[in-house]
Amino acid sequence: MMLPMSSPVNRLLPVPARSCRDVARPSPLLRTLFAAGATIALALPAAAQQWPARGITVVSPFAPGGANDLIARTMSAKLAEALGVAVTVENRGGAGATLGTAHVARAAPDGYTLLVAGQSSLAFAPHLYSKLPYDSLRDFAPIMNVALGPYALTVNARVPAKSVAELMKIARSKPQALTFATSGAGSVSHLTMETLASSAGLDLVHVPYKGMVPAIAAMTGGEVDMMFNGISSALPQVRAGKLRALAMAGTKRSNLLPELPTIQEAGFKYDTSGWYGFVGPAGLPKPIVARLNEALVKTLASAEVRERFSAQGIDGIGSTPAAFADFLREEMAKWRKVIVASGLKGD
Repeated sequence: MMLPMSSPVNRLLPVPARSCRDVARPSPLLRTLFAAGATIALALPAAAQQWPARGITVVSPFAPGGANDLIARTMSAKLAEALGVAVTVENRGGAGATLGTAHVARAAPDGYTLLVAGQSSLAFAPHLYSKLPYDSLRDFAPIMNVALGPYALTVNARVPAKSVAELMKIARSKPQALTFATSGAGSVSHLTMETLASSAGLDLVHVPYKGMVPAIAAMTGGEVDMMFNGISSALPQVRAGKLRALAMAGTKRSNLLPELPTIQEAGFKYDTSGWYGFVGPAGLPKPIVARLNEALVKTLASAEVRERFSAQGIDGIGSTPAAFADFLREEMAKWRKVIVASGLKGD
């Protein structure tokens, strides 16, 4: 299957959130990370302590409105307070998130250009595109894995399936009769559905759109039958009766729809969630990486960020730079198997 170049876990430190009181309380692991970061900061060289001397740009490699953009803006607002300088989000979408990602790979490693990265550009793209203008492991400095954005399996209200099992039965009885929307070829919504289709033996028709917003509009308008989309994006349409949510793609239920089972609960061996982390260009000085990690831990522990994440069904997580690097290697290996087995190509 050929993919056009247009458009688009392993949990580390989960931070459960069920109420405003719970949301405002940082986990013991986040407190440990914060204490460690503060200790490191005391030993930084004078040059690193003078950083940052000007504003920082955080690149979101997607169009405005999606989970990546939301996480970038939510974190950047509080990160500016932690660092004492302006932190501006710049959207550089296109080519499955590879355009904005390549821009950061080419940026000076001075701590003033960062990227909110995810599977699409760092774990998927290396196995989809033969001429990718960056190397996911060589060209970036991991700083922190920040959040998980759970995906929900939804169907158009006119699709008769009321459960995952009923949807599978319909799909298997009518090969290529069901269509699925995605936010773009090579996106998380695309590979998540391809993984399910492959593991369940389904023959579905892919209909890519230029972003999550037009994909959801196509779903509610009856143009396509099903899709995986972020739970917060799907919720208004689900509550309005325009979409029907069948299951969560991750390993736990969402606080936004606690009655909705996971695909694993429905009897299918499956676990996929979108993840989002901060990286900088390769060569970013370790003292600056440490300062950023410390500031991100503080940002993620703030009640304001945790409350906003919880309201969107996003799980805040935290990691050391080394743990994030290990996680990225694991994700690349995991998705390489999926993409190679599917025969997907981006060029």
